[in-house]
Amino acid sequence: MTQASIKPKLLVLVGPTAVGKTKLSLTLAAEFGAEIISGDSMQVYRGMDIGTAKATLEEQAQVPHHMIDIHDPDHPFSAAEFQERARGYISDIHSRGKLPFLVGGTGLYVESLCYDFQFSEVGSDEAFREEQLRYAEQFGNDALWERLKSIDPESAERLHPNDQRRLIRALEVYHLTGERLSDQLKVQKKVSPYELCIIGLTMDRALLYQRIEQRIDQMIEEGLVEEVKQLLKQGYTKHHISMQGLGYKEIIAFLEGTMTWEETIVLLKRDTRRFAKRQLSWFRHMKDIEWVDVTDMGNFSAHLRQIHAIIADKLKFER
Repeated sequence: MTQASIKPKLLVLVGPTAVGKTKLSLTLAAEFGAEIISGDSMQVYRGMDIGTAKATLEEQAQVPHHMIDIHDPDHPFSAAEFQERARGYISDIHSRGKLPFLVGGTGLYVESLCYDFQFSEVGSDEAFREEQLRYAEQFGNDALWERLKSIDPESAERLHPNDQRRLIRALEVYHLTGERLSDQLKVQKKVSPYELCIIGLTMDRALLYQRIEQRIDQMIEEGLVEEVKQLLKQGYTKHHISMQGLGYKEIIAFLEGTMTWEETIVLLKRDTRRFAKRQLSWFRHMKDIEWVDVTDMGNFSAHLRQIHAIIADKLKFER
């Protein structure tokens, strides 16, 4: 086998929000000489730190991080852009003798990179998009989500009703091609250009939900409301895709006076639990994932040993 035919190694860590990916990723990156590539659709935005649960500046200083703070919040970031940029980072990291380490919970982004998805040049129909926007303004995002669910229930299941841009794009793909976006994803060959080691973290569902609620309480304490106020002051609005993310749209609704504080927190915790469920559903359908149950949070060393064994087996990569 020639050197050119050898696939570059790619370590991947996935799992639902609040499962403990950040702490584990920092430890593994330090042990294996890795550089972290964020596989999160929201952490690309500057000024959106607390609500996206970014690694702190101190944590980022421990290990090189990529795909964080690369865009202002008015940029319409996409899976195709993520894939292109992440490929470049992987090549660069390899060229410097380091291990690229993809860490994140955005299923489509992670899978599209791992298996080299081909994003079709479907084109666009601006009149159709405007029609969908008017429909959402008149009847609400939930009605738009129901419209997608009626033609493409699988895509609707993986998208939040407030993810307006992606809902409209899924509708637009069907409008232009007559094919459901979920069906287009299914026919991807899913052959990886990388030598993959994908580790998935899971835990008891009740414990995960408890950790989610604790994380949201912590975000509030750390200043999530002030973060949203600052973004609004800078001119970003609820109509920007970034501001429709979990934590941001709920706080905006509170600041606009359409929800009480108690209603805001209840909704945010509920929607985040549902988001975690959708993340797990996506990853459960991915192939090649080696699952590690981290329910026993006090047994971090045992989890590390299990993961070390997986990495050694899949990548032939010892510390």
